[in-house]
Amino acid sequence: MELELEMEKKLSSAAKTLTPSPIQELSHLARCNSINLAERENIAAQSYTIVFFPDNSDIPVTTLGIQLNSLHQHLPKHVQGICDNLARKMKEMHGLDVDPLTDIAICSGQTEAFAAAVFALIDPGDEVILFDPSYETYGGCITMAGGIPVCVDLDPPHWTSDPNKAYEAFYCQNKSYNIEQVLVCIINYHRKLYGIKTAGWRVGWAIASACIASTIRNIHTRITDCAPAPFQEAVVTALRIPPEYFELLRSDYESKRDFIIKMLAGVGFRIQFKPQGSVFVFAELPESCLLSDVEFIKESIKQAGVVAVPGCRFFHTMPPSDKRPPADLSYQQRYIRFAFCKSDATLAAAAQKIAGFSDARGRLKLF
Repeated sequence: MELELEMEKKLSSAAKTLTPSPIQELSHLARCNSINLAERENIAAQSYTIVFFPDNSDIPVTTLGIQLNSLHQHLPKHVQGICDNLARKMKEMHGLDVDPLTDIAICSGQTEAFAAAVFALIDPGDEVILFDPSYETYGGCITMAGGIPVCVDLDPPHWTSDPNKAYEAFYCQNKSYNIEQVLVCIINYHRKLYGIKTAGWRVGWAIASACIASTIRNIHTRITDCAPAPFQEAVVTALRIPPEYFELLRSDYESKRDFIIKMLAGVGFRIQFKPQGSVFVFAELPESCLLSDVEFIKESIKQAGVVAVPGCRFFHTMPPSDKRPPADLSYQQRYIRFAFCKSDATLAAAAQKIAGFSDARGRLKLF
């Protein structure tokens, strides 16, 4: 024990601010006869006539097998075909001229692309505007880069930005980077498609001016060196898929979204905002529920066998100061995040478990 305490003292100040991800912890609990609605599960549009991976990954990769024998020996760090196709897509979808030779950095997933972008732009002591709620990775990367997150609260239930709050945050900082601008650089293409979900492949990219993209690429090389080469080839295939596939996939996701919203609202959750591009629903606990979001999740696992994520983990609001008067932030403990990017069988099983834990009125017994 004394040795462990001594080792903890050697941790960096940034490392000490990081805590285990509740998503991973709760997903571990879901292995014990629980339905996991805490994180993503890759699914595919079932009627598209092409061979898929056995795990129902979104992207068909019929050409992948041809590449494997050669790629496992001589792994290219950067598959140019991805950049060529991305540049074409950015022009078609957004009217942007992107140089595929200089303006794109291929990374090991979107998370690394985001981290590399932050490390490329943020100096120690820089204050970074971060809209709240937001994914926990954002604040963690800013902190590890030595930056200081400056949170701007989005207003529930539609999570809109008050221009006065945003203006005050920008006006009060000396050198600030708006984290949403960095995000657009990294995930804008995925958001527009509302369909390519291959988290397990660990292939992502950042698109920026040549000097920034080059820096991101240099940082990526020093962190992971190379995104998985076989999956880079698979992404090239994915980017060439006809648009009809993604329309079908969009329809599948919308159907799953509507299913889970109807199911959650039917048992008592308040849902006033329907996601338009995300694969998660932020559902509010009803006023009759006296439990916090964390308490609710613990009871849901024990009594209903359904795992989700407490919404409080996505809020990082700073304490009041001279420039930030006290505010009622109790709502931050009233939301639960449910993932609907699941197979129909998983969603049906979750609905059955939740229905089995409902009272005669059809509402959850915890409510």
